[in-house]
Amino acid sequence: MSPLPRTALLRLAAVTALLALSVPAATAATPATSDAASRPCAGSPRPSGGPALDVVRIAEQAKAELHLKSVLLRVTEDGHELVTTALGESMTGVPAEPAMHFRNGNIAISYLGTALLRLADRGRVDLDDPVTRWLPDLRNADGITLGMLGASTTGLVDYVKVPGFGQSVYADPFRQWTADELVNLSTSRDRLYDPGTNWSYSHANFVILGEALEKITGIRTDQLIQQLVLDPLALHETRNSYTPDIPTPVLHAFTAERGTYEESTFWNPSWTTAPGAVETTDICDLARSAAGIGSGELLSPAGYRKLLDPGTVGLGHPTAKCPADICLPNTEATHYGMGVVVLNGWIAQHPLFFGYSAAQAYLPCDHLAIAVATTEDPGSPGGHTAHLITQRIAAALAPGQPIPDFG
Repeated sequence: MSPLPRTALLRLAAVTALLALSVPAATAATPATSDAASRPCAGSPRPSGGPALDVVRIAEQAKAELHLKSVLLRVTEDGHELVTTALGESMTGVPAEPAMHFRNGNIAISYLGTALLRLADRGRVDLDDPVTRWLPDLRNADGITLGMLGASTTGLVDYVKVPGFGQSVYADPFRQWTADELVNLSTSRDRLYDPGTNWSYSHANFVILGEALEKITGIRTDQLIQQLVLDPLALHETRNSYTPDIPTPVLHAFTAERGTYEESTFWNPSWTTAPGAVETTDICDLARSAAGIGSGELLSPAGYRKLLDPGTVGLGHPTAKCPADICLPNTEATHYGMGVVVLNGWIAQHPLFFGYSAAQAYLPCDHLAIAVATTEDPGSPGGHTAHLITQRIAAALAPGQPIPDFG
């Protein structure tokens, strides 16, 4: 296969960017509960005016402008639906529907972060505990704590950026990667900086965190996330799979990342995060996830503060080993939390890989949740199109608090 275009490798690297476990923790900022969570995910009637119509028009314009095959979106306020819709097609002749399932990528990392904080709330772990306490054979892990894994301040190289990794993924997109293979790609290389002294995103952090949480609790990662996050938030359409399968109905994905426009729906996502946290979801669950995670609904007040700032503000500065596009500055306005991104008060995540783009964002002060998923037509420029649509919706609904980019 010919070398991949740099834009394709960048897109892969951007995949940016999870006992008595069912006892509820103290609530930090619980949004109003909606009966919509118990109903099948379905589109709302086309609004005749007001903010809901503005949201639909933003999505329609973006779909045309960005040459998107489909746009799924849902917006809620105080837990109540403002609008839910699906535009375009899943496949030729097959209309997109809100109930269709798609991959949620690093959304599951926010679940790993919240699971870690819930365990800390219950005194099961301390965020300052060394990871080697549970993973003593982990290479290059001296000085790395559980909290550093969740905050991505370990200094471990991101295996997605290791030379040749992108080519390997695209050469065989159906390959099943193991956690050991992925972690070894990172831990076999020199760390970018001493743990806790800088910030850089590394997929390896969350693969390791998943392994550590399994050791700590004796519960498999998928079951742990189910008990600590998915069930309490009533995310009934969000689930892990150890295969590339997606539950029906499926939102199909297509991409030109390998040089020709092709279907990528069932390319293997095993490399994206910890085994047990490779999930699919629907747009209604994604909006509920945005509110549940972003409000700290499952966390104590102290846990919620850690979710929003585990000590990353002020970190992120380039060094000889860590260039400016990797060691990104973390400021009060834009920084990494515990598996989430804090963007001008919005708590967000926005995965991108294999033709899928998605975004969840929550603004606590307005109890406003936005969820968007997109797929590409041949003329699409690619990139974080769901995040871009989310930014435009935020600008319309909360003009005083736009969502900035991070990095």
